[in-house]
Amino acid sequence: MTLAELESALLQAMTGDDWVSLISQCFDAYDLSFGHGTENSRDEAYWLLRSKQNWDDAVWEGVPDPALIASIVDLVSRRVNERKPLAYLLGEAWFAGLRFIIDERVLVPRSPLSELISGQFSPWCRLQNGDRILDLGTGSGCLAVAAAHYCPGVLVDAVDVSPEALEVARVNVAEHNLGERVRVIESNLFDALEDCYQVIISNPPYVPESRIGELPREYSHEPDLALVGGVRGLSLVAEILVQSSRYLVSNGILVVEVGESREAFVSEYPDLPAIWLEFEHGGDGVFVLTRDELTGYLNS
Repeated sequence: MTLAELESALLQAMTGDDWVSLISQCFDAYDLSFGHGTENSRDEAYWLLRSKQNWDDAVWEGVPDPALIASIVDLVSRRVNERKPLAYLLGEAWFAGLRFIIDERVLVPRSPLSELISGQFSPWCRLQNGDRILDLGTGSGCLAVAAAHYCPGVLVDAVDVSPEALEVARVNVAEHNLGERVRVIESNLFDALEDCYQVIISNPPYVPESRIGELPREYSHEPDLALVGGVRGLSLVAEILVQSSRYLVSNGILVVEVGESREAFVSEYPDLPAIWLEFEHGGDGVFVLTRDELTGYLNS
């Protein structure tokens, strides 16, 4: 379905589901790559329409407003021609059931860590009021905000080396009214930190340098600083492993996502007793280590 055909078809369609199907068909005709908040064209079409309807359920149940057609076709046109992730075009993304304001200063939120966070890090720890969580490389602040949202009474430090990313994180902390429990800190990993934490979480850059040029065009709109993890994808991960034990309480845990670099990680650290998590809703490449395991490995 071409863009011209889409506009004509939307004028004839009478339900939200019909509009979603038509937009999805148009996306499919242009061989888009997904993975920035959705896994397929239909989910992305649904997101586009609901966003333009301001996520109003009553509006969704009614006949779609023809006045939306021009802006929807324009967004579809930009999506297929620029290959820009829909999240950037809409200025929003959803993570762990929460809405985040985003732009090209940060990665589009997408991580299986949402499942662990919404479950309050069970069974790996039992958080208490006043416990601290550190989010290293916070980007949009999605992990930090979600952790504060799902773990009431916990204090969260959201750290990033990028001042531009931290501007976005501050917006999201304010949007969720979490300024009293989430601190946004500019720091190169642990350099500006003094506290110790019950949980350290991180979704650092882990794409090997050689892989960047192979990624679909959608990824070219994201900041390289948040994607590229050195030759093997493990440059920052190595630093996190070395330093984390000094910033964890005695029974604290480190949770890190290394995604497609899992195989390289296992090859690089064959004796590290990392536990690889399985997720009900998909995703992999996330490991957990306790402070004792980190300390024992580094001192062995």
